[in-house]
Amino acid sequence: MNRKKAKNTSMPAKARPLLPGIHSPQDLKALSEDQMPALCEEIRQVLVETVTSNGGHLASNLGVVELSVAMHRVFDCPHDHFIFDVGHQSYVHKLLTGRYESFSTLRRAGGISGFTKRSESEYDCFGAGHSSTSLSAALGFAKGDRLKGSDAFTLAVVGDGAFTGGMIHEALNNVSRHLRLIIIINENEMSISKNVGRFATHMSKMRRKAGYFKAKKTTARILTHIPLVGKAMFRGLVNLKKTFKNALYGSNYFEDMGLYYLGPADGNDYKAVERLLTEAKNQPESCVVHIKTRKGKGYAPAEADPGFYHGMAPGGAAPQENFSVHLGQILTELGQEDKSLCAITASMSEGTGLESFRAACPHQFFDVGIAEEHALTFAAGLAANGLKPVTAIYSSFMQRAYDQIIHDIALQKLPVLMCIDRAGLSAADGATHHGIFDVAFLSEIPGIDIYTPVTFEGLSLSVRKALQEGHPAAIRYPNGGEDIRILKAFYPEGNPTDVSIRANYTLDDTLDGVIITHGRITGEALRACELARERGLTVGMVLCEYIKPYDKLAEAILPLLPPAPIPVLFVEEEIYAGGFGMMLSDTLCRISSFKERPYRILAACDSFVIQTRQEPIYKTAGVDAETMVQRLIEMVKKHR
Repeated sequence: MNRKKAKNTSMPAKARPLLPGIHSPQDLKALSEDQMPALCEEIRQVLVETVTSNGGHLASNLGVVELSVAMHRVFDCPHDHFIFDVGHQSYVHKLLTGRYESFSTLRRAGGISGFTKRSESEYDCFGAGHSSTSLSAALGFAKGDRLKGSDAFTLAVVGDGAFTGGMIHEALNNVSRHLRLIIIINENEMSISKNVGRFATHMSKMRRKAGYFKAKKTTARILTHIPLVGKAMFRGLVNLKKTFKNALYGSNYFEDMGLYYLGPADGNDYKAVERLLTEAKNQPESCVVHIKTRKGKGYAPAEADPGFYHGMAPGGAAPQENFSVHLGQILTELGQEDKSLCAITASMSEGTGLESFRAACPHQFFDVGIAEEHALTFAAGLAANGLKPVTAIYSSFMQRAYDQIIHDIALQKLPVLMCIDRAGLSAADGATHHGIFDVAFLSEIPGIDIYTPVTFEGLSLSVRKALQEGHPAAIRYPNGGEDIRILKAFYPEGNPTDVSIRANYTLDDTLDGVIITHGRITGEALRACELARERGLTVGMVLCEYIKPYDKLAEAILPLLPPAPIPVLFVEEEIYAGGFGMMLSDTLCRISSFKERPYRILAACDSFVIQTRQEPIYKTAGVDAETMVQRLIEMVKKHR
């Protein structure tokens, strides 16, 4: 679907008499229940105003307003632990825990995170950014509290999409009954348990009434106190009820695992949610609360198109022409020609640009859910059976499948093509989404080629070449589109015709230094060359459109280097240890006299890059143009 710009991206400005006065959950509890609808409306207004301006996750947060408010009124956070899966639906939680005044800085440099973050607030007990981790972490808190003798509750808010990830089921397999653990299933897109028919609807309504829980407890108390036969009668009644219910509308996954189950209930009905949470709190065992929320609730455009309003660009702008979209177009063309080509994504068909492939080649498209490990081994199985699998996964999510890349793909030399989206630093999403580790961990694995195109045509050439080579390969590309500065500097005659190593100078040029780099940061390196020129230095650049095998790369670069031993600066926006600069410089020194040249490596620091100041992400990471120039000046002075 083509969307030029989001429409109606603001709600009418209204007075907010309630939300500004909430500095902690205690302020929230001081309000009356009758004030909750007005408060929820105020919260939705702030969400729409902020997220449509700053970008971020809108639809999912609009859906959990009532749930978040009820959680903080029923429980005692931070004594009780709230863990949000992914953390992208924690905006309301932030507004209710002293971050209303700073909420306008959401996802901005130096501002509050778009995810939960331990260092940001005592109310964020566990950091997140990736899916399906919540229940494992919650289980750690709940068991830890039991060991410590704490009476704290742990609540895990888990979206239904997270259940497509294996970790949730691994954690469920380890949940013991006698914990103060409450698992809140937030169903907003697809069904988890089988709930169809009038009986299921009736049961849902009945379970939302306070009288239902009272009657249930009274029955249990009376029966279990009957001498000799009471407990057996109660167990028989429970089993009869379960048999009757299962026969009518199917088995319940959670109850089958021995967990106390409440719901489903309308998650946007505040009173119903509060009643269920209160009942869950009163249970002496681990409990599942199942609610159904509507993504985008209360904001008509988001309700009509929750997919578009799930993750928004700043200003509500629609996605521009980018590498992800072009990947989808390339694979669609190839897939229509070759029925053995398959595309695989881990619940990110829109984000990775594969919707066009899904539409054109539905039988060759596979969305495996939030299960990157499975995606890679599934691709290995396809490859072993003679097909041509292409996976499209974000760099920060590819980390989850490291073992599968080694054991199932590389070790068996299977021709799986890994398209690594969102490579490089992520200014808006922050540390959990930086794509700065893939070069280092892929460089360590034998037999995998790494391509680094910076143009759309270069992406096409890389895909075709990698598929033709017939062995494991990765193509990494950034979020966004082509950089006009790179096009002008390295492709003055038009689009590339092959995957190569390019220099923007000739050997006849007199240079004071050379920068060797790859990927999106090439644009920043070109700016460094301009700054250097203003300071009396002439700096050339070498752009790498592939980086591995490093022996092949080194052999291609050596003829491009000036014969004079001038300083060389390796620049990358990934980590230093095991990365591009370290691997390439080591290879150059090993196969030539390169070690006689002065050289340095400038990479994102070997730590998690966190923006704590309002400045560009390259500056925070120490790989900005000014820093490049300073390093070159230092080397030139020392060399002279």
